[in-house]
Amino acid sequence: MADPAGVASASGPGSASRTQARVRPLRASDLPQVVGLEVELFGRGAWSYGMLAEELGGVGRWYVAAEEVRLDRAGPGDVVGYAGLWFDGEITQVMTLGVATRAQHCGIGSQLLVALVDRSRQLGATGVLLEVAVTNAAAITMYEKFGFVRLGLRKRYYQPEDVDAYTMRLDLTAVSVPAEPSATAPSAVSDPAGAAPAAAAPSANAGPSTPPATSQETS
Repeated sequence: MADPAGVASASGPGSASRTQARVRPLRASDLPQVVGLEVELFGRGAWSYGMLAEELGGVGRWYVAAEEVRLDRAGPGDVVGYAGLWFDGEITQVMTLGVATRAQHCGIGSQLLVALVDRSRQLGATGVLLEVAVTNAAAITMYEKFGFVRLGLRKRYYQPEDVDAYTMRLDLTAVSVPAEPSATAPSAVSDPAGAAPAAAAPSANAGPSTPPATSQETS
């Protein structure tokens, strides 16, 4: 897998204004922007337009975008983040989670993760799985704040970079799981039910048809 309407706002480093974003369902028309973010964040490991289009329409997939909210202009904002999951009938797998470099440190990654966890609960999943590069300390910290725990290590998981990955899991049968992106940046995540529902889940033995998922977030 690739390394993974409400508004939340926070100040980014070196920014005089506050970055705001709303989480909404990812649309096919967003894919050109997502391709650009893939290249920016993942370099040689970036998913192509065709891979993203196949993933967006895949069985059991559910994807969201973080759209920038600009108070100084009308119309839709830029896509500054995106994330998606795959539901196999029992657990969900985070397929990707990425935030534009200029929008990092603004809590947008947490917004996206909240949406994925909420959707997982709606689907009746017992847990959420993900892989994250061992070098991505910021993302690991964010996942641990949400209650994810490390299960193991996958050697040379990310190619062609040859980077190891931690496998992490969030237990959704637990009584309490953090639900807010942060204590200092109030936010409301749009109801995932507004998106097209995930298609019927594939068999438990089926696997994603896409490359390894990645998450790129410095939260």
